[in-house]
This record gives sequence, structure tokens and C-alpha cells, in this order.
Amino acid sequence: VDAALIATGRAPFTKGLGLENINVETQRGFIPVTERMQVVDKDGNLVPNLYCIGDANGKMMLAHAASAQGISVVEQVCGKDHVLNHLSIPAACFTHPEISMVGLTEPQAREKAEKEGFEVSIAKTSFKANTKALAENEGEGLAKLIYRPDNGEILGVHILGLHAADLIHEASNAIALGTRIQDIKFAVHAHPTLSEVLDELFKSAKVSDNIHSPLSEPIAV
Repeated sequence: VDAALIATGRAPFTKGLGLENINVETQRGFIPVTERMQVVDKDGNLVPNLYCIGDANGKMMLAHAASAQGISVVEQVCGKDHVLNHLSIPAACFTHPEISMVGLTEPQAREKAEKEGFEVSIAKTSFKANTKALAENEGEGLAKLIYRPDNGEILGVHILGLHAADLIHEASNAIALGTRIQDIKFAVHAHPTLSEVLDELFKSAKVSDNIHSPLSEPIAV
């Protein structure tokens, strides 16, 4: 090969912060926090007025995750309750072709389904059927949807292909907003665009016919 990528990971830099003075004990170097980024001491109590965001809490070591956590904390400080859904935060690998993902992997989804008692379904689409990808000579690629067929919940989306890092946000926003497949499949995408890869993905998913969605009700004009 011409090059090798050595990815050894990151380590938290939390020593010397004086955490022992407030009875906080790190876990593998990470500062324990609640879902609202509030610091927790070793007795399980909240440390008043102290929050921790970013890599130091070890929840998701991504720059945009840290920013989102910071915004969540500002909401808390301003008296507005806010909990960040980390499963809605996308990640990307800027390789060629690009790789992006959000939510659960298939093994994680199946493990969750076994514990909670629901079924998991998979849908896939290919970039080879996308006009824009073919025009760019980038027809190699695929998208995968992991979902619940009983209620249309999107559990995870994985994309491998041209501009995957940009395409993933439609899925991540859907997870963040709680949008179900039975609603998002009616969204209109411009043609010819790469976004149609996700359009076909959502349309190919098979959900229960018994699902009722308020967004699909007729609108009086």
C-alpha cells in the first residue's frame, strides 16, 4: 500500500482539574455526567452548577457532539429543560467513497429488540440507480436503513458513497425529531440529486398498515 492509517483513539485529559476537591471520581479518565451533562460525584450526587461537555465526558468524542452538548447546557442554565439525543448525532469518515452513520448498528438494534420485544427490519438501496451518482461516475455505493416495522421508528442509517457525510443529515434530523418512516417517505426530493438515494431508501421500507399518523391526515384548505 502507499499509506497506512494508524487510529489509536483518544484519551481524556482530565488530570489536574481538582476533581478530588469536589468528590468527583473519573471513570477510565472520563468525568461522569447525567443526560443533561451535569457532573456526578462518586456518591451519585449532582455537583451543583457544574457541567461537563465534549471529549472529557466520553459520551461521543466528536466536535459537533461537543457543540450540541454545549448548547444543551446553555438551555439548562437559561431555565429551559433540554436533553440531547446522542443517537441522533451523525458521524462520518472522509474517505473515498465517504462513509456516514447515525443511530444504532444492526447488531445493536437486534440486541435492543430482543430486550424490549420488538422486530427489526432492514432496507437497502444502491447508488447505481441514482442518476446524479452515475453522472459523476460514482455509482458505487449503498445506503442501509434499520427500522421497526411495527411503528416506523428509524433506528439507524448507514451510507457508503458519494457525499455520504452530507446525505446522513436527513436521517439524523428525522431521528432527532421523532419522524417516522410512514411520514418521511412522502417527502419530495429534487431530481436528479443524490438525496434520492435516501428517498428510495425510506420508500422501500415496509411498515405496518395499521399505523396511524397525524401527519398523514387530510388537511382542509
